[in-house]
Amino acid sequence: MESGAIILTQRRIFILPTRQGWSLAFLLLLMLLGDLNYNLSLGYVLTFLLAMMAVMSMLHAFRNLVRLEIRAGQAEPVFCGKTAHFVLHFQSSLPRYQLHLSDGKGNQNCFDLQAGLDNKIAFPVAATRRGWLEAGQLTLYTLFPLGLFHAWSYLHFDMRCLVYPEPMAEASLPQEYAPEGSGKRQQLGDEDFYGLRAYVPGDAMPRIAWKALAREQGLQVKQFSTQLGDELWLDLTLTPDLDLEGKLARLTRWVLDAEQQGLRYGLRLSGKELPPGNGTAQRNECLRRIALYDLT
Repeated sequence: MESGAIILTQRRIFILPTRQGWSLAFLLLLMLLGDLNYNLSLGYVLTFLLAMMAVMSMLHAFRNLVRLEIRAGQAEPVFCGKTAHFVLHFQSSLPRYQLHLSDGKGNQNCFDLQAGLDNKIAFPVAATRRGWLEAGQLTLYTLFPLGLFHAWSYLHFDMRCLVYPEPMAEASLPQEYAPEGSGKRQQLGDEDFYGLRAYVPGDAMPRIAWKALAREQGLQVKQFSTQLGDELWLDLTLTPDLDLEGKLARLTRWVLDAEQQGLRYGLRLSGKELPPGNGTAQRNECLRRIALYDLT
């Protein structure tokens, strides 16, 4: 596997005639034999003109790949059943046309590149099971300009995408650790900074956000929050499903619903605990642990 940026040099580029290229070569051979047999001057001109066109096509196919700089990007996590997108960054001083990325499994992407820009290309791969999805070896190739030659190079970056379990369509949150069906919620109070809102006549002067006013963002007031209720624990042992994948699908749905409802929730998986919290970081860590549970 490769890391960092790579530059395609002539040692990394392979080129062979396509079926159309071999057909043209056979046709040119027949034309040359006819020209020699009948001593056709104009036939020589046409034959060598077509041969020169084929040679120039090979040079342009090679030029379409050489000195191309490629870097691996980030692949955002996806849910099982969706499409993962592995991002590659291409940079070139020349425009490139009709480039193809393929992994040999039917996944393919065709694109052009603009000169002097950071071209971000996403390579789609179906996410069929939870855990880490490897990009594997990719083939970058081109048939430009006439389809007579196939020029290609191999790319094998250390790229992977985290695939979360597909969430269950509906699953009520567990009630054992959430009396009255609620976890800790946030309401306006005096403990933690919550955000800003527009000033309303009668608001206390100490609550005014003077820094925001100095940045010409208008007169705004600080808001604080207080945690209410009990903490919600999402425990694998509380899932009624028989198979492991069903249990993890239910846990995934619980995490998404708890986050959407603004609850404070923790996760328990086989004796390992993630302390209660909420927010994007808490959600992502819960989903990561669920996705990688019981995988070697």
